[in-house]
Amino acid sequence: MKNHIPRKRFGQNFLTDDTVLYNIIAAIDPQADDNMVEIGPGLAAMTRLLLESLQQLHVVELDRDLVARLQKNFDPARLHVHSADALKFDFSSIPLTGNRKLRVVGNLPYNISSPLLFHLAEIAPQVQDQHFMLQKEVVERMVAAPGSKAFGRLSVMLQWRYTMQLMFIVPPTAFDPPPRVESAIVRMIPIAQPLACDQKKLEDVVLKAFTQRRKVIRNCLAGMFTENDLIDAGVDPQARPETVSMELFVALANRLP
Repeated sequence: MKNHIPRKRFGQNFLTDDTVLYNIIAAIDPQADDNMVEIGPGLAAMTRLLLESLQQLHVVELDRDLVARLQKNFDPARLHVHSADALKFDFSSIPLTGNRKLRVVGNLPYNISSPLLFHLAEIAPQVQDQHFMLQKEVVERMVAAPGSKAFGRLSVMLQWRYTMQLMFIVPPTAFDPPPRVESAIVRMIPIAQPLACDQKKLEDVVLKAFTQRRKVIRNCLAGMFTENDLIDAGVDPQARPETVSMELFVALANRLP
C-alpha cells in the first residue's frame, strides 16, 4: 500500500506512528459486530488494525488510486469500499446490522473538517459514537467552554448535539508528510435528547452572533432581537457572544417565529 504520493488537494497526511495508531484503536475499542465506517482510510494503516477486531468495515475514500488499492488488497466481503466524497456521501445508506447504531471513525482532512462535522450531525440520531483525528485547534474549539476565546459557532452547534472529549494530542512527526500543526483525537457521543430547538433557527442566531464576536451581543443580534428579548431569554445584552452558553443560544432561537 506504499509508493503513493500524498495529494495536497485531498489534504492527505498519512498516520505512520504505530504507538499513536494503537492508542487510537484502544480509544475506539472496536467490537466484532460493530457497524463501523472509516472516513479517509488512506494507506489503510488504521483500517488494517480495525479489521483485526471487526467482522466487516465500511470505508469512504475520495482518491480513486487509493480506492483501487483498497479493493485490490482487502477481501470485499469484509471491507466495503465506497468511492465517494465524504461531504456528499449519504452515511445513512450504510446498512445497520444487529439493531446497532453506526460508529464513525477517521483521520479527517483538515481542509474540510468543519463542514464534514456539520454534515455528520444530520445523522446524529443514527450514530453511537464518533472518533476523529482533527487539527488540535479545531478540537479545542469543539470542546471549548463559554468564556474561552476558542468558544464559537462550532462549539455551540456541536455541543447542542454531542458530548465531546479531547482524548490526546498527536504530534506532526506521527504523519507522512508531517502537517504544520498539532493534531488531536476527539470522542463525540450524540446526545439522545438534545434541547428542543429548530436547527436552522439556531444556526441563524449563532452565525449572526459570531460574525462580529468583538461586539456586545445586543449589537451582534440587532434586527433579530430587541434588548428586552435578550433579557427575557436570560441573556445579558452587554455580554460578548463567546460568554453566552449553548443553552442560552437555544433559548434565543426558540424565541424566533
